[in-house]
Amino acid sequence: MSADALLDALDPEQRAVATALRGPVCVLAGAGTGKTRAITHRIAYGIRTGVYRPGNVLAVTFTARAAGEMRTRLRGLGATGVQARTFHAAALRQLGFFWPKVVGGAPPRIVEQKAQVVAEAARRVGLSVDRVSVRDLASEVEWAKVSLVTADEYEKAVAAIGRPVPSGQDPQAVARLMTAYEQVKAERGGIDFEDVLLLLSAMLSERRDVAAEVREQYQYFVVDEYQDVSPLQQFLLDQWLGGRHELCVVGDPSQTIYSFAGATPYHLTTFATAHPGATVVRLVRDYRSTPQVVSLANQVIDATRRAGGPAPLELRAQRPDGPEVRYTAYDDDEAEATGIAHAVARLVRTGVRPSEIAVLYRTNAQSEAFEEALATAGIAYQVRGGERFFARRDVRDALVLLRGGARSADPQVPMPETVRDILRTVGWAPEPPAARGAARERWDAMQALVTLADELAAHGRESDGRTPLLPDLVAELDERASAQHAPTVEGVTLASLHAAKGLEWDAVFLAGLSEGLLPTSLADTSAAVAEERRLLYVGITRAREHLHLSYARSRLPGGRPNRVRTRFLDGVWPDGRRPAAGSRPVQGGRGPVPGALAGAPVDDGHEVD
Repeated sequence: MSADALLDALDPEQRAVATALRGPVCVLAGAGTGKTRAITHRIAYGIRTGVYRPGNVLAVTFTARAAGEMRTRLRGLGATGVQARTFHAAALRQLGFFWPKVVGGAPPRIVEQKAQVVAEAARRVGLSVDRVSVRDLASEVEWAKVSLVTADEYEKAVAAIGRPVPSGQDPQAVARLMTAYEQVKAERGGIDFEDVLLLLSAMLSERRDVAAEVREQYQYFVVDEYQDVSPLQQFLLDQWLGGRHELCVVGDPSQTIYSFAGATPYHLTTFATAHPGATVVRLVRDYRSTPQVVSLANQVIDATRRAGGPAPLELRAQRPDGPEVRYTAYDDDEAEATGIAHAVARLVRTGVRPSEIAVLYRTNAQSEAFEEALATAGIAYQVRGGERFFARRDVRDALVLLRGGARSADPQVPMPETVRDILRTVGWAPEPPAARGAARERWDAMQALVTLADELAAHGRESDGRTPLLPDLVAELDERASAQHAPTVEGVTLASLHAAKGLEWDAVFLAGLSEGLLPTSLADTSAAVAEERRLLYVGITRAREHLHLSYARSRLPGGRPNRVRTRFLDGVWPDGRRPAAGSRPVQGGRGPVPGALAGAPVDDGHEVD
């Protein structure tokens, strides 16, 4: 593909991103506007025109899945050799390389779970903790470290921003725990993930020879999801840059949903000030969602502007009309889960693949009801955030067999056929088992490997005409395993709104949209409530075509209907008003809704399948 042909695939704004190859570049990219397409084409165009050497580019993402997707796209564009990694993966690679030279010996082992260290630190400082409080305190230690807040500064820092201290502890106690945590960790000879970034940053700032070697290697940087960068990540980025401005950042302040973990949109919103003369490009053409979904997303997020915040990007739908957004008020949580399961079944019968359907909710505790309802309906599902795909025993066993088969596979037999023959020995069959449970989950995992084999075979023939062989699939799986980039499992996705960030589906069900759940009852400041609104915006923009919004009037069957729908849908929910607590919202019919949502379907939660 020629350099000009690379640009032909882009719209005018994406092309502006791709051709801005030098100097600071800030891309404000709304949901579904093709930001990954724009930045991967930018990298490929820079390589094709000779401005970049592949090995001099470092693209940084926030999830292993996103890094894997970026590498796949770059490979498809012929831009091999570009490093696309998460902050931690990139930092760990560099730290491991320089540690023997700077410190000597092998790097310390990574403490992957803070819980045991935090529990021991709590015991030493006399704090009474249980499993839940240990988890909360571990998150607080992590927040302090990514925010560059030391134990000595902790009390003043949380007071200055009004941050609630977890587990009912006082700030002084948490500060003592932070000190003890570092002591326990040092005694055990380990470092945590935040230490990886801290140690590398210190190494780069204190050792000119190390900094010079890294900066010679990496001369051009791309940072995706820049609205979620933490002070620690920004500090490391500054060390990588060393005062240079060869940086392209991509983000959307309206999708800032990790402030509780130390993320801040400050660096994105002030980028042009920090980098004078920066090229700023806005991507607002939404290629993901229908006009009905885009209209709702714009209405929900526009309230941030009306509340005195910065004006959000206004998305412009590029797809043709789709079905209206559906709104349902159910009697109770059980009815909501059952009703959603029935609606999912109807979509599957119309041809929507289960893997293209998601049920999203505010907290992980809400998943159980949907798991039970989907299992009862005989619908396959996967809970995002559970056991990692490549950590499953059955998947590991399958990979061993595939590696063995790669050494003796007949090159005359199509690779997908060989894969099917091998995986039949570990639970795969042309048709899934009838019952749910471990057997079906194993089949779903094996089917994901079969599907990946089919996709790799088709992509290989389309890209370079070469027929991929089994060793090619094994290499692809090894790369995905190292990046935790799992293949698609053919089941409905159950996920929290936070876990859904960066993903998309044909059909999305947003459940539990009531006060106390969204916004959560813990959101007791205006900033926290604003972040909860952004969380709903992120959920809405995950949907390509079908979008269902719902809430339950009570928690238990027969309970008092004392829940009201979320304030974030005031003026949007088709009844045109916000029901008072304890009242029964208007059922059925169509209320006076302004704009494109007029006439949107309203369900009373008693649909007949």
